[in-house]
Amino acid sequence: GFVGADLENLVNEAAILAARRNKKAIGMAELQEAIERVMAGPERKSRLLSKRDREIVAYHEAGHAVVMHHLPLADPVHKVSIISRGMALGYTLGLPENDHIVIPRSKFHDEIAGLLGGRVAEELVFGDVTTGASNDLERATELARKMVKEYGMSDRLGPMTFGQKEELVFLGREIAEQRDYSEEIAQEIDQEIQNIVQNAYRRARQILTEKRDKLEALARALLEKETIEREEFLALMAA
Repeated sequence: GFVGADLENLVNEAAILAARRNKKAIGMAELQEAIERVMAGPERKSRLLSKRDREIVAYHEAGHAVVMHHLPLADPVHKVSIISRGMALGYTLGLPENDHIVIPRSKFHDEIAGLLGGRVAEELVFGDVTTGASNDLERATELARKMVKEYGMSDRLGPMTFGQKEELVFLGREIAEQRDYSEEIAQEIDQEIQNIVQNAYRRARQILTEKRDKLEALARALLEKETIEREEFLALMAA
């Protein structure tokens, strides 16, 4: 969910949009657009893609959405688009149905698999991978790292945390980690992170292999319409 600063930013964005549209009050359309702006950045319709790149982005985003839809604890897909926002060439918007105060390990596994769905789709459809998944890989790796080092969610290493964090106020409140474990443990941590990510990759690949028809249908719809809202997405998944 959003923290206080995010909510303030969201309401400010919605108010600006309402003013531009000569509205006296903020409506749901402005709030929805503001959520997407805060999470993914402003639309950049002026960014032109080649036919090949456009197809890759469509299958990439479709891969995220199809995998997320078929994982029980992934956030529900509300929108899929191949219109550029911020630095992203496309985006899949998943929004939680409820605020999560505590997060189970299984949800982290589902989130990581969802993040890897785009790269898996590229590999399945085009037989190659692109730089488009770099941010997905970074986020997936960071989640896996937190599972192992901060949340004690590794069966192999047990319910322990690794690395003492220190706040360096003189560096702008930057967080530094003080290693409190051996080189041998460091190697095991790396191996566990790798195992989590690779297992999630295999799950995503299995889903997209089994649901290849859904992947193709959603990618075609994105190439035709550019943006697919939740109701149409659910209809495509149910067809």
